[in-house]
Amino acid sequence: MSSLDLVLWVIVPYVCATVFVVGHVWRYRRDQFTWTTRSTQLLERRTLRAGSLLFHGGMLAVLGGHVLGILVPASVTETVGVTEDMYHVVSVAMGTLAGTAMVAGFAILMMRRARVPRVRATTSRVDVATYVLLAVVLAIGMVETVGVNLVGGGYDYRESVSPWFRGLLSFRPDGELMAEAPLAYQAHALAAWLLLALWPFSRLVHAWSVPLGYLNRNHIVYRRRAPLPPRVALRRGAAAEDRSRA
Repeated sequence: MSSLDLVLWVIVPYVCATVFVVGHVWRYRRDQFTWTTRSTQLLERRTLRAGSLLFHGGMLAVLGGHVLGILVPASVTETVGVTEDMYHVVSVAMGTLAGTAMVAGFAILMMRRARVPRVRATTSRVDVATYVLLAVVLAIGMVETVGVNLVGGGYDYRESVSPWFRGLLSFRPDGELMAEAPLAYQAHALAAWLLLALWPFSRLVHAWSVPLGYLNRNHIVYRRRAPLPPRVALRRGAAAEDRSRA
């Protein structure tokens, strides 16, 4: 393994992972007030709803495919009866659908941010860097799925990329495995690691703030300042009286 391969496929991943962990701890301890999505829903809602559903739905499917393809060895899927040909067909089909949905949602969200002045004004430099890296990761991922695996005949990344990544998790990385992978897979991995390093300093931190407390929180009651129209007041009064009798 060359010195460049050692840097790219061993040192860079661990540095980015360290920045990811330490950066989250630092931001949570020192900068909790910015731990938010910085939502622009109040500025524009219709386009946001469509783009967000496509992007997040496709993202969940893409992440599920990555977990299955990278963390689960091929020997495990073969043990349960999934042959390599079956896995390839399902992986390409589902990956294409999920990736297309994610790319479409991302494009809608980026067009919204560029075309709505009030939304564009909330975009920071970190946001721009995040969107650029995310666009690169998505574009190369679609090249892998469609260009390499669907049109180009396929590449068995579970024999190189997957064991390399699992080796990083077990602290026994083999950079030569990744050095032999096609250029698209190498670029995809590097862009993903850089995005991971940027994560704790961007609005992506909202991914860890799942609002589970909303499930059992009491309802918020809003009251009108202006008096209700007579017909509405009578109808509500009659309904309240019926409930009290019951």
